[in-house]
Amino acid sequence: MTFTIENLEFFLMILVRISGFMFAAPIFGQRGVPAKTKVGLSFFLSLVVVGLVPYEPLHYEGTIAFAALAAQEAVIGLTIGYVANICTMILEFSGRIVDTEIGFSMVTQFNPTSNIQTTITGNMYTYMVLLVLLITDMYYYLVKAVVDCFQVIPPGQGVLNKDLYSVMKLFMSDYFVIGFRIIVPIFACMLIVNVVLGVLAKVAPQMNMFVIGMQLKVVVGICVLFFTITMLPAISDYIFGEMKVLLKAVVEVMKP
Repeated sequence: MTFTIENLEFFLMILVRISGFMFAAPIFGQRGVPAKTKVGLSFFLSLVVVGLVPYEPLHYEGTIAFAALAAQEAVIGLTIGYVANICTMILEFSGRIVDTEIGFSMVTQFNPTSNIQTTITGNMYTYMVLLVLLITDMYYYLVKAVVDCFQVIPPGQGVLNKDLYSVMKLFMSDYFVIGFRIIVPIFACMLIVNVVLGVLAKVAPQMNMFVIGMQLKVVVGICVLFFTITMLPAISDYIFGEMKVLLKAVVEVMKP
């Protein structure tokens, strides 16, 4: 078997796409994962993939055209990884709403993995679901998704068009639906607490409901969080299902 410059170019296209995916996907793309680890995983996974993908010559003219193909492959990999990663933002949205209802909205933490300020419940949801992702080997699905995308989008033949907005439209509609499903138990309990406090304010106006309400909401909220922790597997199923739908949709949009 001879190794030609065309084979090297084909391998580089695969390496660029997988590298873009590794630097944006959940688990693999976190800042806590060393850059050398990401590079090593990308390289060895590319060696495996190049033997599975049928060789097709690249069509370009000149160095600039080749650089444009490489940039396009990087954008495809980053898009696939980012689409999988933004599904975890649903958890941060739910956690922020939960903390607003409980009274923890003023307590924020810096999340080093996403590089943004999040609330404590949002951090808890995010890390718990990522832990479930590791335990259930869901990250294998992410790796399989980026490998299988080469069958639908051959190297150098991806299309970046305006139809990507339809994927984001699908995500935004599911973003709020799934997010509010996660917080329904706490939202319902806080509604009952507010009704009780409103009745007490009428029955005993001399009581300071503002002070009592803050403490009562914190206690009830923590208790509900404790009892609803068993819902995390179901929440994880929602998130993983959303990942699969979005990954399939974005690959269908970018195929030639």
